[in-house]
Amino acid sequence: MISDATGYSDFIGRERLVAAIDTALAAPDVAATVAAIERALQQAIADPAIVLPRCVHEPITDHYARRELYRSARHGYSIVAMTWGPGQGTPLHDHDGLWCVEGVWQGALRIAPYRLLEERGDTARFQPLPALTAARGSAGNLIPPDEFHVLRNASDSGIAISVHVYQRPMEHCTVFVPEAGRGDWYRRESRQMQTDTAA
Repeated sequence: MISDATGYSDFIGRERLVAAIDTALAAPDVAATVAAIERALQQAIADPAIVLPRCVHEPITDHYARRELYRSARHGYSIVAMTWGPGQGTPLHDHDGLWCVEGVWQGALRIAPYRLLEERGDTARFQPLPALTAARGSAGNLIPPDEFHVLRNASDSGIAISVHVYQRPMEHCTVFVPEAGRGDWYRRESRQMQTDTAA
């Protein structure tokens, strides 16, 4: 699905974004931390002094691009930019037990959250929750156990760009594949999360 090339990218204003996230991590609990990172991302999106690297504006034909821009040696978090070509999206997936904050930098994403209802062996049953369209400047978060959703570019013609801050690098996740003839039941599949080159 995604190449295994990895590279960190310097970009204009990266220090400003990193400093804001580092400050947010001083919050007293997870809920306060992700709320502070949400605000930091919203401010960064609106800040003309922060310019994402050129590669982030380049979609990849056969999958959405996932480029790691920064990894904190001190705090362990990871900043990943995702570039969504027209119609590109994810299957239903989890976040490997990590909290995550997501901000829309360009375009819009269609976000469909799900609630886990039941687990049986390698299968799980989900309830779809109301979907929403997140436009440029919006941000949201996922805190386990509420970590299941589907993301998709809302446009059939333009690209979308989102920036994701993960508690630590997300190296694998579980994807949930619909079970034929079983309604709201899905089969679990483990996936390695790799990255495209950030240069």
